Amino acid sequence: MIHSDEKNLPEKLSDDIVSYILEEKLQPGDRLPNESVLAEKLGAGRSSVREAVKLLASRNIVTVRQGSGTYVSASPGVVEDPLGFTFIGDKRKLAADLLEIRFLLEPSVAAWAAARAEEEDIRRIRKLCDETEQLLKEGKDHTKKDVEFHTAIGISSKNLVVPRLMPVINSAVPLFIDLTKNVLRQETIDTHREITEAIAAHDAARASDAMYLHLVYNRRLIREA
Repeated sequence: MIHSDEKNLPEKLSDDIVSYILEEKLQPGDRLPNESVLAEKLGAGRSSVREAVKLLASRNIVTVRQGSGTYVSASPGVVEDPLGFTFIGDKRKLAADLLEIRFLLEPSVAAWAAARAEEEDIRRIRKLCDETEQLLKEGKDHTKKDVEFHTAIGISSKNLVVPRLMPVINSAVPLFIDLTKNVLRQETIDTHREITEAIAAHDAARASDAMYLHLVYNRRLIREA
């Protein structure tokens, strides 16, 4: 008789894949071996591995990119809306309250990133800054890249807790863009660039000030709205 608390094969394989990620010290954004290689490593069929990967994707441990592969998620194991912001009806009040939290967190996170970021971290932040700026100049939706930019700064802080808090920030970014009607284009470009250059220069005070100014622009518009 099979007890209900016993794990099925895909669940067991998903645990094995998590163990593999930890043992290999894979970082957010790192690519996992393809399905065939994973199946061989785990001694399982490809269909079972595929189901295991789907389970991990549902838990935001991995991200599957069609035609590209499977990658460790930016914030592994942290779901997109852990605090249930989706179900808060008053979005303007939510934005204002989220901004209070961002003022507490993000200037310090930017300072830590400036103090601790490695060259690879800086290259990624600079690349995302460039990509976000290009989208803004072209009048295209920059929300995803903006979220990735702030996430990269959080990861660069080298604080183990910060990436787990990123969903709070990530929930705020698209909400602010929507409420401010995306009018802060030049301000976003300028402050993102200043944050990036401060981190690249390992200037913690400058990075903190730049992030604070970035948030001030958002606060001013939300208050005016």
